[in-house]
Amino acid sequence: MGDFSWHLNSGAISILAITMGMSLYGLLVNGEFLENCMLHPFSVFKGKKLYTIITSGFIHANFGHLLFNMLTFFFFSFILERVYLGTPGFLILYLTGLILCDIPTILKNRNNPGYYSLGASGAISSVLFCWIIFNPLSEINIMFIPFGIKAYIFGPLYLIYCTYASNRQWGNVNHDAHFYGAVVGIVLAFVLNYPIASQLFYKILNHIE
Repeated sequence: MGDFSWHLNSGAISILAITMGMSLYGLLVNGEFLENCMLHPFSVFKGKKLYTIITSGFIHANFGHLLFNMLTFFFFSFILERVYLGTPGFLILYLTGLILCDIPTILKNRNNPGYYSLGASGAISSVLFCWIIFNPLSEINIMFIPFGIKAYIFGPLYLIYCTYASNRQWGNVNHDAHFYGAVVGIVLAFVLNYPIASQLFYKILNHIE
């Protein structure tokens, strides 16, 4: 049973280990490594440093950034892989989300040589919203809010916030990656496990009634 459980979670464990390893190496040992792995849309649009579309999703700007993303990853990824997607499906979800969430950022900042981006937030948004599709009636807890929010309510509010924050360019956060990562998660939930994902609307309707 132990070997079986390990197999089912091997995708999430691998992603967690690689992300922690690359991020800590860049933060503690080699800052130049961190810089070389960042997404630079100006270069990517010109066909250079294409590898950063992937590597930028495995590094983080600071320890707080890393801790927040990895905690979110931990709470949702292992159950998502074990119960709903299996290892191949989970890896497809995560890596597709990681890549596709950056495409709008590359197009938007293709003429901005000073723009860089890094972090796993886009891919983790894919994980979170895939979870929401499978568990719309679960509650999601947010720091500093003393009560849980139903997943099917949290999802739309989060997307509205990302759109609003992106239009106003709040902070140094890539809100576009969060939004499009979430969209990827929603779409792939239906692609990878349609029978369960299709029950979403029935669960919500029955709950409201």
